[in-house]
Amino acid sequence: MNDSTGDLLHETLLHDTLHTHVRERDGDAGAHLVGLADGALRVARRRQRLTRAGAGVALAAAVATAWVAVADDGPPRAHVVHPAHRGDATKATTVSLLPVTSSTEGPCTQGDGGYTVHPTPTDRARCVHTDSAKGMRDIRVASAKAEKSGVDGSWQVEAKFSPADRTRFATLTGSLASAPQPRNQFAIVIDGRLWGAPTVAHSITVGRFVVSGYYVGDLTSAVAHDLAQRLDPGR
Repeated sequence: MNDSTGDLLHETLLHDTLHTHVRERDGDAGAHLVGLADGALRVARRRQRLTRAGAGVALAAAVATAWVAVADDGPPRAHVVHPAHRGDATKATTVSLLPVTSSTEGPCTQGDGGYTVHPTPTDRARCVHTDSAKGMRDIRVASAKAEKSGVDGSWQVEAKFSPADRTRFATLTGSLASAPQPRNQFAIVIDGRLWGAPTVAHSITVGRFVVSGYYVGDLTSAVAHDLAQRLDPGR
């Protein structure tokens, strides 16, 4: 048996073994192993034909070309294929929960650091100021989902904290509960916009908060689902 025949037998056995192995597996890694086995067998067969024809110089070029084709045209190499991950926490939108220091009628003055609440047919615009130094800034929630309120059926977004932020939130809300209006409120700020300022009656220890808008009915279904998707690290 010459070298080329032995190589072909070896590659054929390797090819059949890999095909048998990947029948028991799914996913890109299995498909790539099949591609490598098929490519190796094609190279071995071509090498045998070229050797028989005495084309030793052409053999090296053919082998190099075949392996480049397998590497470039096929899927990523099996050893760099990773299981799919659901979402990326580092890309989720952050939220700040800030104690309210004042809330006055009329829009904020440009540059005064307040957040203007839009007017409605029954309410004037308001300017809300906060204390960012005492709040929870730029946190990422553990999860978020859009849902309808069980009280009035309006859309809202429920966000849940990580264990560490749950403790911080309980401390923050506990410090606000005994303060007079409006300093018993915390502002929900996302993307530089005020999304609500709920009143606190006691320390909130359940580890979640709800974004429902400054006024009832502020959130539509589309807005609530979009916000939940941007906040949720598992989106």
